[in-house]
Amino acid sequence: MPKFPDYAPPTKIAYIDGRPSEIHLRKCKFLYEQGGRPREKVFDQAVVTIGAMDDNDLTVNEETVSRYHCKVLQEEDGYLLQDLGSTNGTFINRVRIREAYLKSGCTVQLGKVEVKFYFADEKVPIVPSKKERLGSLIGRNVKMREIYGIIEKIAPVGTTVVVEGETGTGKEVVAQTIHQLSPRASGPMMIFDCGAVPENLIESELFGHEKGSFTGAIMTRQGLFEMAHSGTLFLDELGELSLDLQPKLLRALEQREIRRVGSGKAIKVDVRVIAATNRNLEEEVRSGRFRQDLFYRLSVVRIVIPPLRERPEDIPLLVDHFLKSHTFNRQPDGGPKIEGIEQEALDLLAGYRWPGNVRELLNVIERAVSFSDGPLIQVRDLPDQLRLAGTSAGIEAATGEITFKEAKERWVSSFERDYILALLKKNDGNISHAAREADIDRKYFRKLMRKYGIEAGVAGSDD
Repeated sequence: MPKFPDYAPPTKIAYIDGRPSEIHLRKCKFLYEQGGRPREKVFDQAVVTIGAMDDNDLTVNEETVSRYHCKVLQEEDGYLLQDLGSTNGTFINRVRIREAYLKSGCTVQLGKVEVKFYFADEKVPIVPSKKERLGSLIGRNVKMREIYGIIEKIAPVGTTVVVEGETGTGKEVVAQTIHQLSPRASGPMMIFDCGAVPENLIESELFGHEKGSFTGAIMTRQGLFEMAHSGTLFLDELGELSLDLQPKLLRALEQREIRRVGSGKAIKVDVRVIAATNRNLEEEVRSGRFRQDLFYRLSVVRIVIPPLRERPEDIPLLVDHFLKSHTFNRQPDGGPKIEGIEQEALDLLAGYRWPGNVRELLNVIERAVSFSDGPLIQVRDLPDQLRLAGTSAGIEAATGEITFKEAKERWVSSFERDYILALLKKNDGNISHAAREADIDRKYFRKLMRKYGIEAGVAGSDD
C-alpha cells in the first residue's frame, strides 16, 4: 500500500540568506463520485465546508448527507475534520468521529458517500519578475520584482495575506494588485482602517448591526464583511485592533460567517481577507497584544514591502507615473502642467531618506508642481528639508547662496519638522500625547503637521 504523509506544512515563503526562494502552497484534494461520475476538487482555503446545500464548498447531493454535514479546517501542522451534528455521522476509515485529524489518502464517509482525501501541496520557485510594474505597483528594484513573483503565484488562490512595511510604502496598493489579479477581481474590494475608527464602532463597521441594537442604530446596516461578499476585504493597520475584537475576526475567518451586532442569526460570507500593518505582529503576539491563533490564521503568506530609501532606482519611475497619472498635473484642457523633472532635482530625491516613503514622495511632487513656473521641476521647487538634507550639516549648502535670515528660517523649519516626527514616533502616532509632551496646543500641533506634510503614522516608519 502507498504510504501517505501525516504532516501538511502550512503555506509559507522559504527564505535563503534573507531573500525569498520558493513559496509552498498548501492545498488539499477530494475525490468522490456524484451521479455515477468521478469528481475531483482542490482547495487552498483555511476552511472547507461539506454538505448537501449548494452554498457548501464541496456540495455532495445525496439523501444520506446532511445539509451542512462537516467541515475541514487548516491547522498549523495538518487538517482537522469536524462533524457538524450530521444525521448519519462522519467516519474516517470506517471509524465514526466528532473531530479528528486527516491523513493523506484516508477515506471520509458521509452517510453512504465515500470521499478520498489527499494533500495536494505545491512548491513554486520565486523568480524576480522582469516587469517594472505589476497591476498598480511600480518598481524595477529586485525586491519589488520578487514581490511581483510572489503576488503572481498567490493572487489566483484564496490565500490570506498579511502585508508588512513602513507607513507610506504602498501596502494598500499591494492589496489592490492582489485583488485585481485574482478570480475575485469582478467582485467588490472593501477597505477598512482599524486605527481610524473609534473602538466602540469597529464591530458594527465590520459585521453590521440591527436596528435598535445600540444608541444611534436607527436602521439595520450591513457591515464590510457582507459588502465584500465574493470579493476582498482589506484590513489596514490590523495591529490596532483591540484584543476584545480579535476573537470575532478569528471566528469570521474560520467559520466564514458573521453575526450583526444585536442579532443571533449567522450570515454566510465569502470574502478573501488581506491585512496590513506597520507593526511587528510576532512581537505583538509575544507581548500579549495580539492573539497567536489569529496571527496564524492571517499570516498564511506574509509580504514585506521595502522602504523607498532601499530602492532609489524606482524614484524616476514613480515620479514619471505621478506626473502622468495624477490630476494635480493637469491643465484645464487636459494637458500636463509639468513635462518632467531636471536631473539635479531627481538626484536630490534619490539621495533623500524618505521617512514617509512613497506617500511622502507623492506629496513632494504635488507640491513641486504647484511651485514650478517652468516645464520641468527644478531644485528650487523642492521642500527645504530635501535641499538641506544632501549635506552633513546643511550650512555648507546655504553659505554664499542665501542670506542669514533665509538660512535661519530653513533651519527652523527643518528643526520643527524633525521635532514633530520624533514626538509622533515616540508616542506611536498619538497626536494628543505628542502635543501634550511638546507643551503646545493640539490644534497648533496639527497645523505644524499639515505645514510639513506629516501624517500621524509617518513617524512610526522613521528609523
